Amino acid sequence: MQSARGFTLIEVLVALVIVAIALGAGIKAAGALTDNAERLRAISSAQWCAENQLTELRLSKQFPGIGDTDFSCDQLGRSYIGRLTVRATPNANLRRVDAVVSDPVSGHQLQLSAILGRY
Repeated sequence: MQSARGFTLIEVLVALVIVAIALGAGIKAAGALTDNAERLRAISSAQWCAENQLTELRLSKQFPGIGDTDFSCDQLGRSYIGRLTVRATPNANLRRVDAVVSDPVSGHQLQLSAILGRY
């Protein structure tokens, strides 16, 4: 009597389950990479907006007054809203400036701080 060659139905089903689990994990990892890339794009754009506002203050060569100022910024086809907050420091010749930028779509928020001196 000859023995049958080939795979049994159980062996084939087990192999299909293993392949399905591996493909599911791969799809989940690809989705996480896509989400991370989009978040990096949004945060980088928000950082550019904040840096632009702080650079504009530096280039104006004027000592910033204490208070809050709202601004908006468009980067990479996305609109951001922000607020510059200028506060006094213990040294009267320095001001602390916080630039907070928010993305209304994703809700992400970024804050950059700088110390500006009297020119």
